[in-house]
Amino acid sequence: MPKLCPGEFFSFAYDAFCSDKLQFVLTTLGMLIGTASLILVVTIGLTGKQYVLNQIQSIGVNMVEAEYAGGGREENVPDFLTINDMQAVMERVSGIANASPVVPLNERTATGAGRESDIHVLGVLPQYSSVRNLVVLTGRPLDARDEQAHNKVGVLQQKLAKELYGSVQEAVGKTITLGGLPFTVIGTFRERVNTYGQSEVTDNSMLIPYSVSRYFTGTPYVRQLYFSVTDPSMVIPLTGQIHKVLVARHRPQSEYVMQNLTSLVTLADRSANALTMVSLLIATVTLLVGGVGIMNIMFATVSSRIREIGIRKAVGATNAEIRFEFLSEAILISLVGSLGGVLIGLALPFSVRFLTEYRIPISGISVIVAVLTSATVGIVFGTVPAVRAARLDPVESLRYE
Repeated sequence: MPKLCPGEFFSFAYDAFCSDKLQFVLTTLGMLIGTASLILVVTIGLTGKQYVLNQIQSIGVNMVEAEYAGGGREENVPDFLTINDMQAVMERVSGIANASPVVPLNERTATGAGRESDIHVLGVLPQYSSVRNLVVLTGRPLDARDEQAHNKVGVLQQKLAKELYGSVQEAVGKTITLGGLPFTVIGTFRERVNTYGQSEVTDNSMLIPYSVSRYFTGTPYVRQLYFSVTDPSMVIPLTGQIHKVLVARHRPQSEYVMQNLTSLVTLADRSANALTMVSLLIATVTLLVGGVGIMNIMFATVSSRIREIGIRKAVGATNAEIRFEFLSEAILISLVGSLGGVLIGLALPFSVRFLTEYRIPISGISVIVAVLTSATVGIVFGTVPAVRAARLDPVESLRYE
């Protein structure tokens, strides 16, 4: 087999392009759309995945929650968790960063700025804001001095602050009466991610020191215990260790529910990956349709050049040379289309980055896969017409009209 010069083959392909530019452009357009779709699908999948994971992580991906579920009653008294349970966990389980109990005081009518409102009061420790990843909007959060001195202070959820005082700025420093006791509003907050009422924090929540909440309950019981771990990868093993400590400190029949967001993160990750794969299959079908277009065009090109093929064979062109000449045209179409698709597929995400504050993730692997897929499609769908051209009989070709 003689040595073949790639430059000559692509020169032949370029001449073919010049002879019928409209046909070449239309065929290339199919590859361009398919390549751009593949890159954009991966980009959209990564963006959606990142958004969902960020939302979950903003709630507290390193958070563990413990709550009494039932059983273990003695003289009809439930075996609730206590602040001592939290302290025991902090002493016996290494890797716990912060912890806080949650003592809900149910709906209580409070008066502020001459208005009455039903408030969901939660007694918590200062560490609660860190564990729950809350955002302090104005003022300050609860601190150790408030807890130790039993200060009658509170932090309002932003919607409650706006309802009572018009804005979160105006709420700070105001006095709100709760159960006949005056509380000074020292700050306002919101959840980092809106949980739409699916957590213990609601639109009308008010946080007060745990020590002060004991004035209202008169018992050491707490509704929930929240823990945050130092390393998110240790959430699952530490959840088991915390559960063992709690069970060991209570009656044998008592049941305690442990919750964390690890399973939710895993589910979101799998769902995003599955959706991306389905979208990739759709984009691949688009590329295959473009490949079929290349094959049809190449068959038409072979039919229109049968006499030319006969002449080339008559002057000494081999079957391999004829085959690679037509194959190079198919590859050129697919490469030009893929490069155009890459430019469009990257231009849209980069334009969003440039025009807005959003940072859309871009996968370099998707670009490589798109180019390789396009080249493969060009080779596969260009091979059959090229082989047909190489097999033409030169005598019959010269007689073709």
